[in-house]
Amino acid sequence: MARRAARSALLGSAVEFYDFTLFTTASALVLGPVFFAPLGDRKATVAAFITFGSAFLARPLGALVLGHVGDRVGRRAALVVSVTVMGAATTGIGLLPGYGDIGVAAPVLLLILRLLQGFSAGGEQAGSNTLTLEHAPDAQRNRYSAWTMQGVSLGTLLGKVAFLIVVWLPRPDLLAWGWRVPFLAAGPLMLVAVAIRRTVEEPPRFTRLADAGGLARVPAVEVLSHHWRAVVAVAAGTLFALGGTVLNVYGLSYATSHGTAPGHYLAMITVVTALGLVFQPFWARWSDRVGRRPVFVGCCLGASLLYFAYLPALGSGSLALVGLASVAMMLVWSGANAVSSAWFAELFPTRVRHSGAALGGQLGMMVVGFAPAIMTSLEGAGPTGWLPVAGFGATCLLVAAAAGVLTAETYTRSLVDADPGAR
Repeated sequence: MARRAARSALLGSAVEFYDFTLFTTASALVLGPVFFAPLGDRKATVAAFITFGSAFLARPLGALVLGHVGDRVGRRAALVVSVTVMGAATTGIGLLPGYGDIGVAAPVLLLILRLLQGFSAGGEQAGSNTLTLEHAPDAQRNRYSAWTMQGVSLGTLLGKVAFLIVVWLPRPDLLAWGWRVPFLAAGPLMLVAVAIRRTVEEPPRFTRLADAGGLARVPAVEVLSHHWRAVVAVAAGTLFALGGTVLNVYGLSYATSHGTAPGHYLAMITVVTALGLVFQPFWARWSDRVGRRPVFVGCCLGASLLYFAYLPALGSGSLALVGLASVAMMLVWSGANAVSSAWFAELFPTRVRHSGAALGGQLGMMVVGFAPAIMTSLEGAGPTGWLPVAGFGATCLLVAAAAGVLTAETYTRSLVDADPGAR
């Protein structure tokens, strides 16, 4: 069942983040002219990035609702709901008319569907991590739970491949219909994910707790009353995700505005994302041997320094330099990504694990979600215009590293010993 849970985490998260990645890529390339054309090119791009970020405002609500379902009804039930909502919202975006067809209703409806995507994502990673973690052997918890992040990377990769196929269309065709095709594939993929997730049983420690009447009555209240320090630690630690944001969202917009063809950047970042699938299992297994904290903190510090090499490379117009800097960023950032899957969930007891990890994570992701818009607004003129952007990104990674330093190590802690009610 541990292996089945890991496969479910991989495939379910892949479908979920295939959907999420489509909006990520589209916001940098097509959503501005399709839905915000009257604003002009630069403001339309900022508006698209703000819409992208709006999902992160809905994520805490998704964390509360889906975390409640996961801690009260079951981990599997929450995950089925999350992937269903994501698939329906993504398909709806693919069918949505643009500003030229229905006017201001188009961006309003786009915002609503994006908020639904955010609601879904709010409970996805924490729920998937929790389900896999609670099925895994104690000594291999990160090895198994990291398959959630492997699914996130795989979904990101598939979303980029899907867009890479259509981005070579003539610009009028891409804006008219080409960008919609990957979104419309979300419906069938969602049905596959639901079928897979329904095959996984609830973790034994959760069912024993439920049978003993030990479930939290209102998980969110218990989390905020008794585990708020862990929530703050997870929220601050989640700022590590700005490493992925600069690779997948802001980097695409910045590089293409400095001479790199969109198709070339997407092809390059697709290869880099595939490398992340190789790096992450290594980091996860290492953290099971040496601890979560040294891997997470070291990788956050490395990513913070790389901002000052990565952004100049993006502005160089050289695909070789962009590719080299992107590989370096992915190498170190993927370590924090892999370790977070187990570490954040291990900070909470079974009765509130889904709610605690989800709420803390999504509070931090509110900053991450608006990072592309913030970065675009911080861009200065001239050859050093990237410095304010690098300073912002590096500062967020340093905050995440500080949270790691101040947070308890958990890799040797038995979940049963730490949570006697789940025996």
